[in-house]
Amino acid sequence: MDDWAVRAEGLEKRYGEKRALDGFDLAVRPGTVHGLLGPNGAGKTTAVRVLATLRRLDGGRAEVAGVDVARDPRRVRALIGLTGQYAAVDEILTGRQNLEMFGRLFHLGGRGARARAAELLERFGLTEAADKGVEGYSGGMRRRLDLAASMILAPRVLFLDEPTTGLDPRGRGEVWDAVRDLVASGTTVLLTTQYLEEADKLASRVTVIDRGRAIADDTPEALKDRVGGDRIEVVAADPADLAHVARAVARVCSGEPRVVEEARRVHAPVADRVTALTEVARTLQDEGVQVEDIGLRRPSLDDVFLRLTGHATEEEKEAVAV
Repeated sequence: MDDWAVRAEGLEKRYGEKRALDGFDLAVRPGTVHGLLGPNGAGKTTAVRVLATLRRLDGGRAEVAGVDVARDPRRVRALIGLTGQYAAVDEILTGRQNLEMFGRLFHLGGRGARARAAELLERFGLTEAADKGVEGYSGGMRRRLDLAASMILAPRVLFLDEPTTGLDPRGRGEVWDAVRDLVASGTTVLLTTQYLEEADKLASRVTVIDRGRAIADDTPEALKDRVGGDRIEVVAADPADLAHVARAVARVCSGEPRVVEEARRVHAPVADRVTALTEVARTLQDEGVQVEDIGLRRPSLDDVFLRLTGHATEEEKEAVAV
């Protein structure tokens, strides 16, 4: 296991009759962001808690930064950082006071805590807001402060458990930038998320977990290739025209096109992208069918997730419901 920042083999964790982890395997290379994707209840958070020594494993073996999590949990805790789904900072204190408090809790002493707090405030772009109460921070700023707190002792491995849950796009982008900076400085990040775009933008490798087991592990691009190559996608202006659109798409693809009635969308894989797009556009124009959008798309991690698990992500379900 020496070549891995995180390595798990056959992890098992039971809660009564329920198997939260059922032979889970994971391998994370040093200095990378590794995404851990899965639906609610798949075992993502349980895996993080076991690896962070917050839960004892019932079977299997795991090492973090080369240390066995079962045999030497105290040593593991000295080498890791953990950021949960919700920011764990004190809203009554200022950003600087929060970091200094964490520094003292980690026995840095008064001077050391102040120096480390100043360094992290600058690193995470919070210097101007350092002496303001956290209650006035935006969601993205709180998350960045939470990340800074988890870096007090410069951990070799940082566990991020759905760090952007509930953030708006701007806040999410701020956290993404902070994570990239951490990895550039040498920290390894294990990121659990339900946001497929997040994993696609940050992770160099992705493990998909479902029912407590890893069902796929590869780079985002390689996972997309499993679904197929390019696909054509057409959004009809009028739901009544979906049948016409489906017939036009069927002429340039193999098999039956997929029709998503709620979104008025038809899509299918194609071999010759330019020819397919030109032919479908010409056919629909000749038939007088109005479209809101037409284009060529690469498979997304949403497509991969649906293919592997048999259901959409929570993010996609929410979008359809809206």
